[in-house]
Amino acid sequence: MSEQKQAQQHVVIVGAGMAGVQTAVALREQGFTGPVTLIGAEPHQPYDRPPLSKAILLGKAEDSAFEIDFEDLDIELRLGLDVTGLRAADHEIDTEAGPVAYDTLVVATGAQPVVLPGTEGVPGVHLLRTLDDAVRLGPVLERRHSVVVVGAGWIGAEFATAAREAGCAVTVVEAADRPLAGALPAEVTAPMAEWYGANGAELLTHARVDTVEPGAPGRVVLADGRELPADAVVVGIGARPATGWLTGSGIALDPSGAVTADDRLRTSLPDVYAVGDCASFPSARYGERLLVHHWDNALQGPRAVAAAITGTADAPYDPVPYFWSEQFGRFVQYAGHHAAADELLWRGDPADEAWSVLWLRAGVPVALLAVGRPRDLAQGRKLIEAAVPVDPERAADPAVPLKAAVR
Repeated sequence: MSEQKQAQQHVVIVGAGMAGVQTAVALREQGFTGPVTLIGAEPHQPYDRPPLSKAILLGKAEDSAFEIDFEDLDIELRLGLDVTGLRAADHEIDTEAGPVAYDTLVVATGAQPVVLPGTEGVPGVHLLRTLDDAVRLGPVLERRHSVVVVGAGWIGAEFATAAREAGCAVTVVEAADRPLAGALPAEVTAPMAEWYGANGAELLTHARVDTVEPGAPGRVVLADGRELPADAVVVGIGARPATGWLTGSGIALDPSGAVTADDRLRTSLPDVYAVGDCASFPSARYGERLLVHHWDNALQGPRAVAAAITGTADAPYDPVPYFWSEQFGRFVQYAGHHAAADELLWRGDPADEAWSVLWLRAGVPVALLAVGRPRDLAQGRKLIEAAVPVDPERAADPAVPLKAAVR
């Protein structure tokens, strides 16, 4: 794109989380000279989310604002502004403050937490998605309240970890038969379930919440009649793409509600891109469409969007997904996508503090979960990216570096 054309092209980015912020920054890094407007629904200076369930919650960090000089980059921030609709034919979005015209639009509105039915507006029931959520939960930990966590996924485990560290009594309620049931196979999550009790948190599986009764303390009533005392209830039962504002716009969405972007993160509408938690994309590497609700995708995807807008590169977006979680004194990392794997290899004893699991498809690594073994993760991620086959016997030996298991 010529510099003259760039100077006349207004890029509007909806969503001031990691994906939106990094798209704006990547545009400038790749030489885009036109006006860039970044619109965020929250009034706060754009911030990073992972510290919310870790350092911010425990008061170990003052804030998580991005260290980015938006003024120096000539990026216009419009914060505390809800976007309510998209009129693609007019190249305009609707906001509470009136319409905003765009030449190119980037949808980066992320995901919103799933609300436990019947608990919206109930005092003492919390979500953990925003900075305000973390601030509201701070006093719960400071006062060492008894806490019931609904959902034993990544967020539930991280909050339970922080609450136990703060001295709270913690009960985790999970409707499935194990933690992380939607993310990992049963044989992998079995040792992870032991972490709860070993750290003083009670884990109840096959447990569904019927009602939450507020009070001092309140009560969580389960479907089987059991009652759990709770000064506070924290709900972590998943998230859905925040795309409700696109209703009626004509943009294509998949069944999850995510914008169906192509392999350049272009949407079905002209001059509209989508990136981060709100967008799914086709992966040639894995042979299916992926929806990745993790920080690394919100960091990598913006570079692809900026390259497509500026014309500086024309390569498909097909990353190896990656994320990490800190829970119960363990650093858990995952790279890849194991859905189509045909073989699972253990590296180490899951009863120990450190171990890994490697998934293969036709002898080629496609995913790896590392618990306290960062070298396995680093080497395994490179093998997954390169799609090189390994010797299963050597790859299953935790004493053998993964890079030395290549055939």
